[in-house]
Amino acid sequence: MKRTSSLNPFWFAAGAALATGWSIRHAIRARRYMSLSGRVVLITGGSRGLGFLLARESIRRNAKVAICARDEDELNHARMQLSSYGSDVLAVQCDLTKQNQVDELIRGVVGHFGTIDVLINNAGIIQVGPMSEMRIEDYDEAMKINFAAALYTTMAVAPLLRGKQDGRIVNVTSIGGKVPAPHLLPYTASKFALVGFSEGLRAELAQENVFVTTVVPGLFRSGSPRNAFFKGRHEQEYAWFATADATPGMSMNAARLARKILDAAEYGDAELIAPLSAKLGVKFHGVFPGLSTGLAGLVNRTLPKPGGMGPQRRPGFASKSSLVPAYAERINESNARAHNEVR
Repeated sequence: MKRTSSLNPFWFAAGAALATGWSIRHAIRARRYMSLSGRVVLITGGSRGLGFLLARESIRRNAKVAICARDEDELNHARMQLSSYGSDVLAVQCDLTKQNQVDELIRGVVGHFGTIDVLINNAGIIQVGPMSEMRIEDYDEAMKINFAAALYTTMAVAPLLRGKQDGRIVNVTSIGGKVPAPHLLPYTASKFALVGFSEGLRAELAQENVFVTTVVPGLFRSGSPRNAFFKGRHEQEYAWFATADATPGMSMNAARLARKILDAAEYGDAELIAPLSAKLGVKFHGVFPGLSTGLAGLVNRTLPKPGGMGPQRRPGFASKSSLVPAYAERINESNARAHNEVR
């Protein structure tokens, strides 16, 4: 008697379809590829943290780099460090919340390099504390720096890229722009706005060979907690934030994130979510939004209560205390020094 296979033909068809889909996706991705070598890359907030690492990695890929920031001393220090890698780095002081300064920035970069090929909107601000300690001014500030700044630079650069029918725009948003986070409400609101703008922008510009990548990072170890702002019981707020930011497994290596961002930019990917914990968080929230926000509410119960300084704020470097585990402080300080976060 002849034996028949126990495998259902459906699984053969499904496997073939998946393999075909994978091949088509990678073929399309390969066609979109644009090497950064010889290209002009403008990075906002490029003087420290992730922006500094993006600038350094761009130089390693033989790009011509322009960075901007508000603090002139910090900017000049970053330029000297980056120039040691053997590249012509243009550093421009600019308040990105002022559209006239943004327009002047773009004219300056084009005047120096002749064009702009890649815009990376990375500048941002983080305010940490309970909702009751936040004021309208905090939301205004977050929207101006985290959203309006990216809007201004994009509106200034997009006509140039559309005219060339070539280029990239990368918007560094946050897991907080996909999944609401307690004690980060102004930040979350502004990052949700940037995610929506970035995704809509991709739909508008793709037909002109200008690809927009929305970057959604979770926690990463750049040393940035020392320059975030903390309200209420600021020492306690800094302690939980700095500890989470420095804990491997909860956060990822910032240099690795920078490499993944530039890979996504070169291939014109629509979205980059990293690390894996952030991907899982986004998927879970998308399928179970009620349960996800309910769990966030439980987390909120464990965070510091209102009080302390109230609506006043202090930067992270003025909020350190013995509440932060020694290992976390060592990691944060090491990364802060390495990534130009120490003023």
